[in-house]
Amino acid sequence: MAAATKAEQKSLHIKVASPYQVYFDEPGLSISGVNKTGPFDVLPGHHNFITLLEPCELLIRTKDDERKIRINGGLMHVKADMADVFLDV
Repeated sequence: MAAATKAEQKSLHIKVASPYQVYFDEPGLSISGVNKTGPFDVLPGHHNFITLLEPCELLIRTKDDERKIRINGGLMHVKADMADVFLDV
């Protein structure tokens, strides 16, 4: 079976926000971060997941590019192809 083209790739909705600013709020192919156990990736279809984030650089991949957001820590919640990252909470 051939690999999916970019147009056929599944996505998840990624939102990275603090109480005062939204840093990212759109579909993406993946988000990568770091928690106490080390680096991890979240892809479409990921199981429900919640974790505390360590200071790191979040890497968000979209169909067109990559975005890096340096954080001092936060909380990530993943459910139903939605990844919400809460900063400064």
